Amino acid sequence: MTQMSRRHVLALGVGGTLGVSLGAQPWQGAHASEGGGEAHGISAFGDLKYPADFHHFDYVNVDAPKGGAFSLIPSTRSYNQSYQTFNSFNAFILKGEGAQGMDLTFATLMAHAGDEPDAMYGFAARSVQISADKLAYRYTIRPEARFYDGSKLTAHDVAYSINTLKAKGHPLIQIQMRDVKGAEALDDATLVVRFAEKRARDVPLYVAGLPIFSKAFYANRTFDETTTDTPLGCGPYKVGKFEINRFVEFERVKDWWGADLPVCRGSNNFDVIRYEFYRDRDVAFEGFTSKNYLYREEFTSRIWATRYDFPAIKDGRVKREQVPDQTPSGGQGWFINTRRDRFKDPRVREAINCAFDFEWTNKTIMYGAYARTVSPFQNSDLVAQGLPSPEELKLLEPFRGQVPDEVFGEPFMPPVSDGSGQDRALLRKAQQLLQEAKLTAKDGKRFLPNGEAFTIEFLIDEASFQPHHGSFLKNLNTLGIEASLRLVDAVQYRARVEAFDFDVAMQRLTMSATPGDGLRTYFTSQAAETKGSYNLAGAASPAMDALVEKAMAAETRSDLTFACRALDRVFRAGRYWIPQWYNTSHRLAYWDQFGHPANLPRYAISDYASGVGERTLWWYDPAKAAKLEQAK
Repeated sequence: MTQMSRRHVLALGVGGTLGVSLGAQPWQGAHASEGGGEAHGISAFGDLKYPADFHHFDYVNVDAPKGGAFSLIPSTRSYNQSYQTFNSFNAFILKGEGAQGMDLTFATLMAHAGDEPDAMYGFAARSVQISADKLAYRYTIRPEARFYDGSKLTAHDVAYSINTLKAKGHPLIQIQMRDVKGAEALDDATLVVRFAEKRARDVPLYVAGLPIFSKAFYANRTFDETTTDTPLGCGPYKVGKFEINRFVEFERVKDWWGADLPVCRGSNNFDVIRYEFYRDRDVAFEGFTSKNYLYREEFTSRIWATRYDFPAIKDGRVKREQVPDQTPSGGQGWFINTRRDRFKDPRVREAINCAFDFEWTNKTIMYGAYARTVSPFQNSDLVAQGLPSPEELKLLEPFRGQVPDEVFGEPFMPPVSDGSGQDRALLRKAQQLLQEAKLTAKDGKRFLPNGEAFTIEFLIDEASFQPHHGSFLKNLNTLGIEASLRLVDAVQYRARVEAFDFDVAMQRLTMSATPGDGLRTYFTSQAAETKGSYNLAGAASPAMDALVEKAMAAETRSDLTFACRALDRVFRAGRYWIPQWYNTSHRLAYWDQFGHPANLPRYAISDYASGVGERTLWWYDPAKAAKLEQAK
């Protein structure tokens, strides 16, 4: 590895923004560095699989051919993105609907390994040094890094990107960068990022994965505005053809500077990656059967069970695979907006829980394809089970009397019904809870303590979810609650959800295998007050705030596990949501003209799991494509 010059070690403060001199800081190699000094990678707890001289990730096909096209519909979203539409190429701010795939157009300081839970290795940065107190990270930028116009990517561009995203980025970015004091370029090749004391464990990882923008490109442009101008990128793909609200293509940069880096070998194989946008999931499925796009991850059990019988399936032109999901599934559910007075009593929220019959819905609507979600940490060892361990109790005891007593016992579990669709025992329990909360019933109607009728509006933006609400709403109406469903378009839905203008809205909480600063966006009082955050329920308590800090400050995986389990107990005791369901595998369908690695990496099987997956790991197979063409 290249060593830092003595001038880099002794010179310079981090400037007025940071107000800290780095001259006296002892520096060390990053986690798992060999021989001290600079290091090639970082991870949350110091564990790295790959040595400094690794050639490529184990799971890629380094001989994968380049060429062909890959097309799909969005299966994941972040920041201001939508599943159904786009109107801007700025995907990192609150305004507008950002185009899917914009991450392909930017390099980052480091890149994730798909077979490790949180390890990152050098991308635009070739190495990193960490101060002894772990509050300053100094990166050396690769001299070969370039933007599309040939201009050099420097530490000044990275510092601009980090500081701009912290100041003007999407509110979720700002929350996750709360512990970032700032960044400064010491020269073209040297970047220092400074963090606050007691910073979250994963904040450096988050920063290392942020997009790098051209400082010169934005010299005469406003960063935090929507735009259909394509940005000056530095990643493996650039924006190609597009039609607002319909599709966007990304073209592989043929002479890209990073193609032969260890983190990139065997990936970024397609010449074109195209996203298609549909307003309706059923129409989107028909588009797949007509070969309007080539790859689909199926999230609707009804469609998977009943509609994959079209001719191209029967004659083998379309392949199906089910790949076990070994990653945390997070938590999907209906989130109850506790900012509204009628939902502040947890007994009311539990009564609403009792009205949802998962067993009937799974059997009747979803073909028995799903398991019940009980925790936002579902499908991981962070889920609280049984009585609290001594380690959990140590974290919870300071809040005894401030949190429900059940936090110190068995964690709350969603009710299990008799599968009839209208479990009388559960409805009786719901009635009792509503009575205890002083919601009286008269002439078949339920009234709030202030005399107003109790109403609930469920907000959705996809028609495919309408059947899942039928029995639920019927049971709520049986309880005298005037429950209704409102279907709105994607733009209106996002606007209302980000402004917390709803009674109940659906959301999926996605969790990494090593959660850290992202916990703030879901569980803290700050996020509850921040428009655009993922804390839809408005869940806010000193206990959760403190436990999030404990989780972020964990020094070992064991400490992290216990902190998350304690947090899980408090959140579930709050009855902030009605947990829905999760799939234990990825259901993949694709037109048979691709190849993919034999051993898909655990943390990057699909875009849904990692944001990497098939777009970068799969490849176009000319022989299969020719055979497919002949089979028409």
